[in-house]
Amino acid sequence: MQVTVGLVLHVLLASAVSLIAPVAAAQPAQTGGSGFPVPRFVSLKSDRVNMRKGPGTDYPTAWVYRRAGLPLEVIKEFEGWRQVRDADGAAGWVLQSFLSGRRTALVLPWDIKQGAPVPKVALRRDDSEHARAIAMIEAGVIANLSSCDGRWCRVNIDKFQGYIEQKKLWGVYEGEVIN
Repeated sequence: MQVTVGLVLHVLLASAVSLIAPVAAAQPAQTGGSGFPVPRFVSLKSDRVNMRKGPGTDYPTAWVYRRAGLPLEVIKEFEGWRQVRDADGAAGWVLQSFLSGRRTALVLPWDIKQGAPVPKVALRRDDSEHARAIAMIEAGVIANLSSCDGRWCRVNIDKFQGYIEQKKLWGVYEGEVIN
């Protein structure tokens, strides 16, 4: 009897969680104290930015970013500080003045494996997988986003301009439209 009751409670709890999860995922972004939505993507203005363990200069530096244009996701705001998450999932606090609203994205950051060949993705002339490839872009490259239609993003990378499938970029939400 005890096993049956425990099993029933476990099944009921699992059912409740599965009903709540889609509702939570469908919630619209909240507006932070800045007036901008949270979460949202931003990029680094500088090639040397401290990520701190808390929202203030009294908190220790957890990480130093050395890549201007790197996309970060703002997940929380506190006064002039933004709690951000990077493509690797590391989270910490950055002073708002080091962040830009300019949209950038990393190409296939999840496919970079130490000691393995660097994967590449086609930069295409048009927004179609059948369009001619203009260049092959390595995973980890930062792309400047011009626009996204929910499936494809028009990007600028150095002297190249073309399209990359949105699902191959970190720095833009699935289905997000950018004009």
